[in-house]
Amino acid sequence: MNDMNVPKPEVTLGDLADALGDLTPELRKAAAYVLENPNDVGVSSIREIAEAAQVKPNTFVRMARQIGFDGYEDFREPFREAIRKGQSSFPDRARWLQSLKEGGRLGALYADMVSSSLRNIEETFAGIDEPSLCAAGEDIWNCRQVFVAGVGVNSANVRNFTYLASTGMDRFHAIPRQGHTAVDDLALADERDVLIAITCKPYRAEIVEAVEVAREQGVKIVGISDSPASPIIIGSAHGFVVKADTPQFFPSSVATIAVLETILSFVIAVASPEVVTRVEKFHARRHALGIYQESA
Repeated sequence: MNDMNVPKPEVTLGDLADALGDLTPELRKAAAYVLENPNDVGVSSIREIAEAAQVKPNTFVRMARQIGFDGYEDFREPFREAIRKGQSSFPDRARWLQSLKEGGRLGALYADMVSSSLRNIEETFAGIDEPSLCAAGEDIWNCRQVFVAGVGVNSANVRNFTYLASTGMDRFHAIPRQGHTAVDDLALADERDVLIAITCKPYRAEIVEAVEVAREQGVKIVGISDSPASPIIIGSAHGFVVKADTPQFFPSSVATIAVLETILSFVIAVASPEVVTRVEKFHARRHALGIYQESA
């Protein structure tokens, strides 16, 4: 819990550092612990952090007031906000979620989950326009093969996308395949092909490597990531930045799935009429085989 990977709320830690010389030895001890362990403030109870700092819980209350806050909870809020925005390690975010139950704040968690999901979609699509989607859709439709790469949480997103695409097209391949690496699967790809790659911070090395290799082979890249500075966005033919902020302990896939579905919609929209015939045939066959259960 002591990794220094929660960006320090500048006003809080700045004020705290400036005030060190004016604090009593006991308050200075509490302040020093906060400066050295900012993650703990957001995920631990006041009793836990006081025990770790070897001071009384009230010491943290007095320290917060001494530097201008109404109380410890006001002082703590910027640290919790950093965690809500996904700016901490995955384990610390999981600890923070459990602290909400202990504090009787699950209602706030529900509200945060709903608002972050809606905000992620709104902010993602605010940065994407129709021409960029249309251009990506045309490149995907006109290529020979489409490789769609994602691992970890994005493995399921990739496979769902390729499954949906396969109902009307047969050129989509989810990679890496079982027993392969993504680079293996791209061995014969060239300028006639497209790679749709997905990864968010912390970026998966195998996806970044696959994009680099594909670029060298002339493959058109469609990058989906959470930053315009992402290594799979920079230099890509088409780049889509998704928002992945969430109160939960892992990056959100809500906006990623929405973008994938939108890209596929544009592929179908720019495709030749034969794609409609294929979709009709696919579903007619499923009905004929009794795969679908009709409602009573």
